[in-house]
Amino acid sequence: MKLVLSVSARLLAAASLCLAGAHAAAQGTIKIGEINSYKALPQNLVPYKQGWMLAQEEINAAGGVLGKKLETVFRDDNGNPGDAVRMAEELLAREKVDILSGVTLSHVGLALTDFAKQKKFFFLASGPLSDKVVWDNGNRYTYRLRSGTYALATSVIGEAVKLKKKRWALVYPNYEYGQAAVAAFKENMKKAQPDVEFVAEQSPPLGKIDAGAVVQALADAKPDAIFNVMFGSDLTKLAREGKTRGLFEGREVVSLLTGEPEYLDPLKDDAPANWIVTGYPYASIDTPEHKAFLAAYQKKYNDYPRLNSVVGYATVKAIAAGVQKAGSTDTEKLIAAFKGLQFDSPFGPVVFRPQDNQSTLGIFVGRTAVKDGKGVMPSGTYLDGAKLQPAEEQIRKLRNPS
Repeated sequence: MKLVLSVSARLLAAASLCLAGAHAAAQGTIKIGEINSYKALPQNLVPYKQGWMLAQEEINAAGGVLGKKLETVFRDDNGNPGDAVRMAEELLAREKVDILSGVTLSHVGLALTDFAKQKKFFFLASGPLSDKVVWDNGNRYTYRLRSGTYALATSVIGEAVKLKKKRWALVYPNYEYGQAAVAAFKENMKKAQPDVEFVAEQSPPLGKIDAGAVVQALADAKPDAIFNVMFGSDLTKLAREGKTRGLFEGREVVSLLTGEPEYLDPLKDDAPANWIVTGYPYASIDTPEHKAFLAAYQKKYNDYPRLNSVVGYATVKAIAAGVQKAGSTDTEKLIAAFKGLQFDSPFGPVVFRPQDNQSTLGIFVGRTAVKDGKGVMPSGTYLDGAKLQPAEEQIRKLRNPS
């Protein structure tokens, strides 16, 4: 009798453990594998991760997604495509993540775009600017949040044309992002202002600008205006050397990315004043969505957000919305759910375009200023990302149909 009771007790205990395990699985987590250049780009990726964690905490505090909490496994790609692919392999095989996301550098984004295609696994690229991620090399498994190079270049055309300047000089880093930005700027400027001339081009290697030589070459061309695509340490050197040599005096400058706090802050009082820029005028965005984001970010981190804070935050919000709509983390269901998916961001409603898997997250365009010894973008006009893309026919020609 005791033996029978003992066996029955053990069976009951085992059954209870199984039920508990099943319950735990049902109440488990949705694991996101996030890959980015944390060591290579700390000025971008520290605020990015802060925005990411703020969104994840908000979602989990509200009950998670499909009754499950979001959990993120972060990996550093060292700014290297090969390392990024190895990290992705490890996240799938060992960590068993449900979704891949992340990336800031374009060449890394292209490597993971191909990885997603080969593995048939859903990948949401948060910030690589190369449009090849969604066009030339695009595939059904890859979506992108941030607007790319073409949209950035197009966003400033209206202001550039208003300047009525004929002779333009171009300065850009000699790799995919810089080359594509200049090509898009030239194409759209010629359409909008047929008499435009491009009188000089300087394209130093990324991170290796000889600022003195570049500034002198630009000055020698005697341009009316300058289109600048430099960023990071290259921008800092160009801005300081150009200021010292008087390159920008009496000349208009149109500059991509320069209005982002990530790039203005290091310049301090050497920051350029009155440049037309794309960026993030966080202090003057007066929408309910952004006010709520700004207040929550400042409360949590006692700091102001950068543009990458918004990118990280919006990426998590997009993932949550996509999983909720799909009712699953199955790749095929996610692909279907993200087609035309709308979600809320600090910049307002955003949609993933069915034709190219690109989101409509927009771009702010304004002018820089120097205030209290610091560069700022005091205000800006928000341009919807949907209105900054090439014609549908052109996208169809570019996009990989696989």
